[in-house]
Amino acid sequence: MNCEEIKRNLVDYWRGALDDAGRETIETHLASCGECRAEADSLKHVWSTLGEFPEADPGLGMRTRFYAGLREWERREIERRHRFWWLRHPAFQAAAAVLILGVGVLIGNMTSSRDSGQVSQLRNEVNSMKQLVTLSLLQQQNASDRMRGVTWSYRVEQSDSEVLGALLTTINHDPTVNVRLAAVDAMKNFAESPVARKGLAQALNKQESPMVQIAILDELVELHERSAAPAINALMASHELNPEVKQHASWALGKLQ
Repeated sequence: MNCEEIKRNLVDYWRGALDDAGRETIETHLASCGECRAEADSLKHVWSTLGEFPEADPGLGMRTRFYAGLREWERREIERRHRFWWLRHPAFQAAAAVLILGVGVLIGNMTSSRDSGQVSQLRNEVNSMKQLVTLSLLQQQNASDRMRGVTWSYRVEQSDSEVLGALLTTINHDPTVNVRLAAVDAMKNFAESPVARKGLAQALNKQESPMVQIAILDELVELHERSAAPAINALMASHELNPEVKQHASWALGKLQ
């Protein structure tokens, strides 16, 4: 195996999912390649902390509970703003802006270009590690691992086309409805991508689950994706379409027109 192949198999290596020959091949390579050994050590730390994240198990009431919680948060936010009205006073905001500007200038003068380069390099390495963990988890056989992969997708950059492609593949082909529902919700992270919007519309007619179809319709309406109208019309033309889905599709079409 070359370095790229070794990196793709590191998650399986730490999970103990490789056979003896595969494990021996990776260990032999790590013994002679410092770069891969360093990445393997970093991934071991990440993998060891994955168990601390709660299992995501979205159900039928997930969307209802989410919006109810959002309304409650908005109510509390309005109350909080009334309590701290003075924070929005122009005089206070002007003073705060001057203070923040002064602190920013001071920090900028204290930070050398070498340190900035190191921070940028560290950020790139972290993003690369997030991408590796996300893609590896989305390819696992266990639905719980794939659900974790969807959760990890929220942490990658919005410009990450590989993770975006993996999420679309999950929406179209994952055998578990809950994983597909979570992947549809995760597409919000890529809302600015034309590829994501087009892929979401194309995925609509590939679904057999009414729950997933409704979730995609809601997402398309939320994104105001008018180009999805032909896909919605094609969905409504199906004679086997669930009545509730058909009604929801008609509603979505009206919102987008």
